[in-house]
Amino acid sequence: MNLEQFKPLTVYTIYIASTPDKVWEALTSAEFSRKYFSGFAVEMEPKLGGSFIVRAPNGSEHISGEVFEYDPPRKLTVTWNVNWPDLVAKLGATLVTYEIEQAGEAVRLTMSERHDRPLSDDILSGGRTGWPAILSGLKSLLETGKAPQITMAPPAQMLAALKAMGIRTP
Repeated sequence: MNLEQFKPLTVYTIYIASTPDKVWEALTSAEFSRKYFSGFAVEMEPKLGGSFIVRAPNGSEHISGEVFEYDPPRKLTVTWNVNWPDLVAKLGATLVTYEIEQAGEAVRLTMSERHDRPLSDDILSGGRTGWPAILSGLKSLLETGKAPQITMAPPAQMLAALKAMGIRTP
């Protein structure tokens, strides 16, 4: 896969009163991720080419992918493929990159979601709704020890756009 062909369509930067090592652990640990990611657990083989899986609270494989950049605790890039029938075939792979940098007494975390083709705002609304909640939960957990429990569902406009493309959703 040629990473250069992927263009960022969604980018978020937040500042967290923490350390790069703790932010890295929160992003790559099932134990941590369950607390801020609505019960979803990140499972990652910590190496280039390793597997990347996000399990739903019921244990099913919701997201699958591969590790493409691995530079702890500075940078992680993975394919982030939601396991809905035909989704990747019709929309292409999604790359998610986390860049972690010391910023004074805080850590600057930049998350980008990149795609190899243009996608409509309706399609992108899923990530653009979900990422702020996920990253806010991560920040709260690291700074206070508790993450807010945010209940979310996929945006109606995203589900309608996927249906129009013939992509089935649960």
